[in-house]
Amino acid sequence: MTEINHRNADHPIHSIFLERWSPRAFTGEEIRKEELLALFEAARWAPSASNIQPWRFVYARRDTEHFASLLETLDEGNQRWAKNASALVIILSKTHRVTSTGEVRPAYTHAFDTGAAWFALALQTQLAGWRAHAMAGIDRDKAMRVLGVPEHHRVEAAVAIGRLADPATLPEDLREREKPSQRKPISEFVFEGRFRAD
Repeated sequence: MTEINHRNADHPIHSIFLERWSPRAFTGEEIRKEELLALFEAARWAPSASNIQPWRFVYARRDTEHFASLLETLDEGNQRWAKNASALVIILSKTHRVTSTGEVRPAYTHAFDTGAAWFALALQTQLAGWRAHAMAGIDRDKAMRVLGVPEHHRVEAAVAIGRLADPATLPEDLREREKPSQRKPISEFVFEGRFRAD
């Protein structure tokens, strides 16, 4: 059994899976472009069906011209704390692929593969001493417009990246939530031989 961050794994796993969590309190310190690109390099090597690599990332570092526009695509609740991130990232997936004959077909695993790329980025972020918090709370239509995203792409999530700050820097209602969350036991989502509904 592995225990870290008040989290207990029921089976032996690498500690990084318990160490990684999604904080909201960030210091706002600068992340150099080279440091950020190294995180995307890890995402580059994620597994991908037929090697299509459907993931796309649009980023803005703090105190650069695009940071405010990416921040404004987030729900108000996320803007309150994500404004202190060192970088913001919008994750997109390419929903269709073009075959060798020029036919446009659905890329059925676009979200699955993009999720793998996100997790590679998240683990590399942790290993590099930064923290990443993915968010579903984003105005997807607005993000498509602001970022100039063409058809056959979908906004999947947003990510805030930064150095961990004292939870006291957060609005009061978020401070008590600033800790690693627990997870369901595997018995609730792993089934031998046949699916079992909730």
